[in-house]
Amino acid sequence: MKIFSDKKKLAKFIYNEKNLGFVPTMGAIHKGHISLFNKSINQCNKTIVSIFINKPQFNRNSDFRRYPRVLKMDIANLKRRKIDYLYLPKVKQIYPNGPKKKIIINSFKKKLCGKDRPGHFEAIVDVIERFIKIINPNKIYLGEKDMQQLKIIEDFVNKKYPKVKIIGCKTVRETNGVAYSSRNLLLSTKERNIASTIYKILESKKNIIIKKKISLRKITSIVLAIGATKVDYIKVLNVNKIVKPFKNKKKIRIFIAYYLGSTRLIDNI
Repeated sequence: MKIFSDKKKLAKFIYNEKNLGFVPTMGAIHKGHISLFNKSINQCNKTIVSIFINKPQFNRNSDFRRYPRVLKMDIANLKRRKIDYLYLPKVKQIYPNGPKKKIIINSFKKKLCGKDRPGHFEAIVDVIERFIKIINPNKIYLGEKDMQQLKIIEDFVNKKYPKVKIIGCKTVRETNGVAYSSRNLLLSTKERNIASTIYKILESKKNIIIKKKISLRKITSIVLAIGATKVDYIKVLNVNKIVKPFKNKKKIRIFIAYYLGSTRLIDNI
C-alpha cells in the first residue's frame, strides 16, 4: 500500500489509473468501511482510501475534538485489506483557501439531519468535490447508513461529474443489530445495549410504523424510555422519492437520529 499526503504527488502517481475506486473515510475503520473496500476491490482495478476528519462538517467543535482518532490501527488495518493507495491529507492540502462559502445542493439538505445541522451537507459535498478533483475516481463507494448524505452526494455528483459513479452499499451491522459507525467507539457498554434495543424495537415494529398503526410520537416516547438522551427525529420516507429522477418502486425506510449521552447516532431501517 502506497501512502500519500501530498496531493500533487498522489495525482501524478495515479494519473493513468483506469477504473479507480475511491472510499472516503474519517478513519476509525470498522466492518462497515471494510464492506465498501471489498466492493471497490471486486469492481475496480485499484482502490484508494482517504482518511480525513473534515472539520467544516461538524456543527460543534466539541464533536470534532471527540471524533475517534486511531490512525496507526487504521493504517495496519488497511494494509491487511490490500488497499492500493491511502491518502492522508493535511487541512491545507484540502482547503488551501478555506472551505467554499456557497455551494448549491439538493433541497433534501433541509430535512432530517439538515434541519438541526446548518451547512453540514454543504461541507460534505464540498470536501467530496475536492477529492474528486484530486483523485479523479471512476467510482465512489458510500454506505447506506448515511442515506441522506448518500442521496445528496449522488445527486450533486450525477449532475456535475457524470463520469463518476456513486455506489451505495448496504448497511453492515454488529451482532447486536447496531449499525457499524466510528462513533460507536465513544459508547459505553450500557449505551451499546440501549442502541441495540432501539434497533430491535424499530425493526420489530417496522411494518406497523409504516402502516401508521402506531404514531411516531409513541415510538419516540418508547425510544426515550429505553434510554436515549434525546431524539432529533424519527421519520418514514420513500427513498425512491427523495431526489429526482424518481423511481416508481416504493422503498420505504424509517430514519432515526438520537443521542446516547453526548454521542449522536443515526440509522435507517
